[in-house]
Amino acid sequence: MDVSATGVLLLSCPDQRGVVAAVAEFIAAHGGNIVHAEQHTDDVERVFFQRVEFELDGFSLDRREILSAFASVSEKFSMNVQLRFTDHLPRVAILASKQSHCLFDLLSRWRSGELPADIVTVVDNHPDHADLVQHMGVPYVHLPVTPETKSHQELAVLETLNNNQVDLVILARYMQILSPLLVDAYQSRIINIHHSFLPAFIGANPYRQAHDRGVKIIGATAHYVTEELDEGPILDQEVARVSHRDSVADLTRKGRDLETIVLARAVRAHLEHRVLVYGRKTVVFS
Repeated sequence: MDVSATGVLLLSCPDQRGVVAAVAEFIAAHGGNIVHAEQHTDDVERVFFQRVEFELDGFSLDRREILSAFASVSEKFSMNVQLRFTDHLPRVAILASKQSHCLFDLLSRWRSGELPADIVTVVDNHPDHADLVQHMGVPYVHLPVTPETKSHQELAVLETLNNNQVDLVILARYMQILSPLLVDAYQSRIINIHHSFLPAFIGANPYRQAHDRGVKIIGATAHYVTEELDEGPILDQEVARVSHRDSVADLTRKGRDLETIVLARAVRAHLEHRVLVYGRKTVVFS
């Protein structure tokens, strides 16, 4: 076992006395050392959230025994519990279309060691990025799509994900709406990025629409995908101020910069086991 590996408990339960003490006592009783702990209480819903990271070196329980042993705590406090290990690299697939900025940024961050994951495939509905993806050492799958072939193409996408035992799907400006079949198979495991404006602009050429309306702020939002289009729990957002001096090309460039940053932050939060989904919201620990 990697002595530097840690375990991560992600917990949620009704807010009540004694939760923090019980979790800490469980870890201490088994020879563990807490290296990071963070908590949040939703004062409206009266729900308690916590992320506890602890060293595995010297921990008296085998990894496979931890959850069953922790049941004495989780059942007492009616907890929802997730257990993750930092030396396990999630298997990631990236879905892409013609726009390349988010795809290239993610691959670059991954190659530099910034993203703790194993990117096992890139699925693209255009052939444009095959050379670069393969140069990065990632298997590339080209699955073209038309309105007539969409259902068959998505089945092929799902088969590719299943064959690669994918844990997380990233939509790197993937310009297709996913069906409930795929969304249900990867609940809270598909991350999307989209431009978000005040006011919102949908359809073709959103940056031209924004320019024509003279917006003063542009932005980007990363979220988990649900069956409601662009309505899933939000992971990260960012905005930038713009002015009448900015052309459509300026807005597009600034918007793409925001999209790459926001998507990377959201993906990293998920990979580092810092996210708890709660209804239509997320708690993202630091």
